[in-house]
Amino acid sequence: MKTVEYFKLQAKNLHKDFKTQNSYFDPTYGHDVYEYAPKFFDVDALALDFDIDEHNFTLMNAQHYIARLAGFRKWTDMLKASTSTLELSKLLFDNMHKVSVIEWDIYISSEERDKGFRFDDEFKLDIFKAVFDEVDGHQSDGTDYRLQRETEMPMNESQNVKPKKNEMENKITVKITALPLVGEDRIEFVNTANEVFEDVLERLEPENPDSVRKLWDAEKYIDESLLRPDMLPIDRDYALSLIDAFLVHHVMELAVETDN
Repeated sequence: MKTVEYFKLQAKNLHKDFKTQNSYFDPTYGHDVYEYAPKFFDVDALALDFDIDEHNFTLMNAQHYIARLAGFRKWTDMLKASTSTLELSKLLFDNMHKVSVIEWDIYISSEERDKGFRFDDEFKLDIFKAVFDEVDGHQSDGTDYRLQRETEMPMNESQNVKPKKNEMENKITVKITALPLVGEDRIEFVNTANEVFEDVLERLEPENPDSVRKLWDAEKYIDESLLRPDMLPIDRDYALSLIDAFLVHHVMELAVETDN
């Protein structure tokens, strides 16, 4: 199936899920709310995260949000995309449990800045395959909106409850507002980086693991590679999750150095 046809099918499935809509009066909210019996997507999560107008959800709306989940601003952008970009968008969609579109954008922007040039579509595709698609163990800090993965991890009752927007907005989070990290934050980030490094090294199985360990410098990675001033302020827990998501590529570079 061609990539565009694949996304057309996903849009139709999303539209079908929205058509299962039923309304009922919720005394907590004091007005009618919608409930769904979806087969393909977590409609409640999508409606909340993307602030979707649920009153008249059309197939065109479904196409728009499928395009967003695949990394495009809108459906027409996807239709005009190159073959490599379309392939990458499908991999992003199929691997949203590993890395979200936002996390991927942060990662690839950082790599381009470090290397000093903009990557073309084919190079981005190669990077995604090597770092995320072909490597297990990644876990996105974002939401996997596809219901088919729920068979791998049963949901409990609390996961079926749609959170209230004001509760989400009022959730207290600790932010990182200045660099370099200091004190307890620095200690935790360095310790986490060392733990993730060992996990990544075990998964990659480089030819010279001891040499890779000699090149590894957790403090330098935290100070110079993980976070940049233009990413601030950033949620502390989210920043910690970036270590697990993005350290693979750094370790791969160290392994290449040991082979030269």
